[in-house]
Amino acid sequence: MRHVTELIQTYLIDFPVKKKLQGLYIICVLLPLVLTDGFILNSVFKADKVQQQHEMENLASALQYHITGIFEQAASTADTMNLSSYIENFLNTEYETPLDYVVEYQDFMKHSFMGSSLSAGNAKVTIYADNETIVSGGEFGRISKIKDTQWYQTLQQDERDAMVLFYYDDWQSPAVAPKRKILFLRKMNLVTKHGCEKVIKLEIDYSKVTRDIDGMNYEAPVYICKDGKILLSNTKDNYLGQDFAQFTMQDQVGYTKDILLYGDSYQIYVLRQETNAWRQIVKNAPLILFLILVNTLLPFFLMTQIERSITVRIERLGKAFDSVDSEELTRISDVRGRDEIALLMSNYNRMAERTNELIQTVYKDKLREQEMSIAKKNAELLALHGQINPHFLFNALESIRMHSILKEEFETADMVEKLAVMERQNVDWGNDDIAISKEMDFVEAYLGLQKYRFGDRLSYSISVEPDCETFHIPKLSIVTFVENACVHGIESKTAPGWIFIKIYKEDGYVCIEVEDTGKGMDDAMVRDIQDKMNHADMEKLKQKEHVGILNACLRLKMVTDNAVRFSIESEENVGTMILIRIPDIAE
Repeated sequence: MRHVTELIQTYLIDFPVKKKLQGLYIICVLLPLVLTDGFILNSVFKADKVQQQHEMENLASALQYHITGIFEQAASTADTMNLSSYIENFLNTEYETPLDYVVEYQDFMKHSFMGSSLSAGNAKVTIYADNETIVSGGEFGRISKIKDTQWYQTLQQDERDAMVLFYYDDWQSPAVAPKRKILFLRKMNLVTKHGCEKVIKLEIDYSKVTRDIDGMNYEAPVYICKDGKILLSNTKDNYLGQDFAQFTMQDQVGYTKDILLYGDSYQIYVLRQETNAWRQIVKNAPLILFLILVNTLLPFFLMTQIERSITVRIERLGKAFDSVDSEELTRISDVRGRDEIALLMSNYNRMAERTNELIQTVYKDKLREQEMSIAKKNAELLALHGQINPHFLFNALESIRMHSILKEEFETADMVEKLAVMERQNVDWGNDDIAISKEMDFVEAYLGLQKYRFGDRLSYSISVEPDCETFHIPKLSIVTFVENACVHGIESKTAPGWIFIKIYKEDGYVCIEVEDTGKGMDDAMVRDIQDKMNHADMEKLKQKEHVGILNACLRLKMVTDNAVRFSIESEENVGTMILIRIPDIAE
């Protein structure tokens, strides 16, 4: 347990106090609230779902009972007529004249039960017989008149004696408007199979059936379907003059019940309704929202105030400690409170006072040490100045002297030679700091003199960005690398060559490129010179090799506190490029 505690503490110390308090609020307030409310809501929704499922089952059973009752009543009426020998004899009789049929019909209706049973309940009864002496009309008709109807053909093609038929009757359209119908059909063949063919048709009032279903006030939408078509419902899908629509709401069905009516399978679909729990939540939304705000915002407000009382003062203390790098520590003003943080701030103020006193005590000694250190560095720099061999200058003078001799200007040659001797004895460095624009004047003059020497063998290009011209570097730094490009690059190659000097700023550095298309170097020589440039010091200067370049590198390293970077790229018979990257202090 102790090991686990230590691991947790080790993990937590990497987080800011603000995040720790926010995590505490989430874990101890929000998370329990969400879990508790979620558990309660889940239980309520489950109970409500079970209740709704039970209600949908009861609704489907009630609708099944209602529909079954309608067709059982129709079937009972049809069975009674099917068993009547009196009706059988009346329909089998062949009448000599229509008048004989009418007289017999009136007597039949007067002395039989047919007067009341033929139009009982929700159904209109019609009996059809294959007897051409019957006059169609009223409750009887000839089969020849209805042979082309959909319902008759359906009954004849079916092997059953009785059936229920929902269909859209458009047989006499457009003379008669099409409409939906519900029929109970029976073949009259139970008493005798002799005589003519007879069929009983009970047409149930479709509109009344839909009104009865709608009047049952079901809370959920219910549909009675067969083969995917909506036959009856308590919705707007019961329009009498429109064909039966397809049922397309399978994804909304909450309960399905299959029923069997006289050999045909029907489905009762009950659609899901919004749960009572959701209705109660919506109904009491203002109260619930108020409770949520009280349970979340109030703790959040208190946690925020506690967090601010801690983090604000810690931030002030942190900013005060940031002054450690300055010459004097900053005191924290207006320390309030009596908790551990206030005690820490008070102790910091005491430490700052003592430290500032010590700083004042040793400040003069520190200045004296710094002055001595600066003087020492200046002395080293002047010593380097004295060691620099300005051979590039003397080579330039030598080029002028040789050119004068070739032109037979011997006096000029003699004067240049004497000037070189004087310069060797009296080189005056003065201030080693020089702007790049001034340094480029030396470069321009030097390359101009070299043109007299090399002629068309030497071409050069100088490019300096305007914002680099005022940047200061040690004197003769660039000229040293340009002179090296001339002597070791162009002079060693018989073919014409170029020297490119490019100075620009990039990523906080002043970049100096000196590139030549001269002889180039192999990889071993490149690595050797690169190492010497990067590690230039007084000892390497004493070796008398690459003195000019090493001297320039050492001075650049000293004035940039070793922040300067050198890189060389070279390929034999192609050329060499030296890149010097000096930090731009002004950035």
